[in-house]
Amino acid sequence: MKDKRVPMEHDKKIGLVAHDNKKKDLVEWAKFNRDLLAHHRIYATGTTGQMLEEELGFDVVKLQSGPLGGDQQIGAKIADGEIDFLIFFWDPLEPMPHDPDVKALLRMAVVWNIPIACNRSSADFMISSPLMDSEYHRLLPDYDTYRSREISRGDQ
Repeated sequence: MKDKRVPMEHDKKIGLVAHDNKKKDLVEWAKFNRDLLAHHRIYATGTTGQMLEEELGFDVVKLQSGPLGGDQQIGAKIADGEIDFLIFFWDPLEPMPHDPDVKALLRMAVVWNIPIACNRSSADFMISSPLMDSEYHRLLPDYDTYRSREISRGDQ
């Protein structure tokens, strides 16, 4: 499959998601990086979005709570090119009733080749990268061949 180059503008569109026992960590991280985040467009799920907006003092696009479809809304925005970058603080030791949604969200980020940080250390490295404040062209598999493939009766 060939690749195509997809531009990310100077101002990125960032999805911020945190599960219940990681919300405090994400808010603390965002407050520490407030000046770096301020000129980017921030999307967040449910309560996390409300908490971030109150703490950061700028608008956050707030979607549904994760278990009510917010994780899938973020995933859809990734597939539609509306989110360039995902920071998703989750606890691998905590059972999640909506685990399939979590896996689907992470899968979308990989399919569309966007940067993903799942913990504070990764998020620190990504946000401090010189690429955060410049235009960047990510390589994306050219899915046109996949979309236009002939489907046999057995594939349906």
